[in-house]
Amino acid sequence: MKSRVPILIANRGEIAIRIARTCKALGFPTVAVYSDADQFAEHVRVCDQAYWLGGAAPKESYLNVEKVIQAALQSGAKMIHPGYGFLSERPHFVEACEKAGLVFIGPSAESMRLMGDKIQARATVDSLKISRVPGSAGAISTSEEALKFARETGFPILLKATAGGGGKGMRRVDTEKEIAQAFEGASREALGAFGDGSLYLEKFILEPHHVEIQIFGDGKGGAIHLGERECSIQRRHQKVWEESPAPILNRFPKTREAMFEAALKITSHVKYAGAGTLEFIVDGKGHFYFLEMNTRLQVEHPVTEWVTGVDLVAWQILLASRELSFPTIPERRGSAIEVRLYAEDPESFLPAPGPLDLIELPSGGFVRCDSAFKESGEVSVHYDPMIAKVSVWGPTRELAIERLRVALDEVRVESPKNGKGIKIGSLKTNLRFLQKLVRHPQVLGGDTTTDLIAKHSELTKSPTEEMSLESAIALSLYQLLEGSVQASVALDENVISPWFSLSRREGLRP
Repeated sequence: MKSRVPILIANRGEIAIRIARTCKALGFPTVAVYSDADQFAEHVRVCDQAYWLGGAAPKESYLNVEKVIQAALQSGAKMIHPGYGFLSERPHFVEACEKAGLVFIGPSAESMRLMGDKIQARATVDSLKISRVPGSAGAISTSEEALKFARETGFPILLKATAGGGGKGMRRVDTEKEIAQAFEGASREALGAFGDGSLYLEKFILEPHHVEIQIFGDGKGGAIHLGERECSIQRRHQKVWEESPAPILNRFPKTREAMFEAALKITSHVKYAGAGTLEFIVDGKGHFYFLEMNTRLQVEHPVTEWVTGVDLVAWQILLASRELSFPTIPERRGSAIEVRLYAEDPESFLPAPGPLDLIELPSGGFVRCDSAFKESGEVSVHYDPMIAKVSVWGPTRELAIERLRVALDEVRVESPKNGKGIKIGSLKTNLRFLQKLVRHPQVLGGDTTTDLIAKHSELTKSPTEEMSLESAIALSLYQLLEGSVQASVALDENVISPWFSLSRREGLRP
């Protein structure tokens, strides 16, 4: 095998592990980086070298450009793969890599500025005469500006971060009285996630379908697409279920071809290099509107890999190392679906980090699980609370859904137990929600809009009859002891820990 240079993976968790696997298959040595919170993480173990970056907070570690570059130089790495999130869409990081003599595996800083910045991307698309969602001409600096825009276009509107994606720094606003609080919250979240609190506005299209086109460019104006993914099932503006082909486009095949054409037009115009995604909104009549471009690999890239047989990470690496003979559009076969298993409250969808004592994920039978955890671990409060991505393939959508149903029924995630075999803490996941989702009539019918979850509260609320024996006992304790917090009850704290979680009152003790 050809002698390869080391690649530093400037990320963590499941994506770092996934990239490392492909690097090793191609013969590239791997270098991990880690924070204080990740010193025992699985991605550190699977790489050939590992370098400490700093504190648990992203700004002290994974977002610290100087420390990442220093780690690459010390390790002897010649290339850097950013994964997704963190520094993956930062033009200044690309330029820092180039200045240090390192190859950034991804698009150029210029392409990233043209399409990674949401405001600039809108201007680029306008110049190409491609329809987009109506919105502000540029970034807005105050909630008063947001209110003025909303009054002109009408509610609802979306506040969105200019510097990132993944639902971070995004708020839907339906009334005037919500704007000030939403603006402050979105800006604060964007600043924490991306180091930039700038926001812009878009008109919110009611009952939309979210469809994205996976593209791959050669950096010289050449580009191909690898089909589409529908990502309409979302909570808190973050994707939960992704699939290909898109059910909505099966109803509008001409729209599908027009979207491919628009995606390739944009990709060629900006001379994009590597894997990227053009995101669109499609309404119920088959009209589509440009939303944004993600100038990086997507979380849901396994869906495309299933239906095309392509290793997108391998293509990225080989293009960056000038070894890729640029491919033609691959044939797409069958149907693939991915869902995201999170440590989060299944009703509010808020993160619920904590220790994981047992993790059992399905494998084989056209099932793929991407996870940062092997048998146990801890979901950190500092990072995204994803436990795993579960994806499946089938020759038809119906069979893919059946395989996903079976796979989700095999998943087990449990909290640690004390010496008496009683669970310590109260691990919460969205597993039951996903199991309901894969059986929901609207999902089975393929008619999924971005407001599906909001419209069907039965997906998130657990009926009383589904309550486990342990939870029923904990609830009984809560009902007996509520209002009697001064009662003298001699109970082991670990025994009543489920009661603490059900009470939802931090620090309350019986």
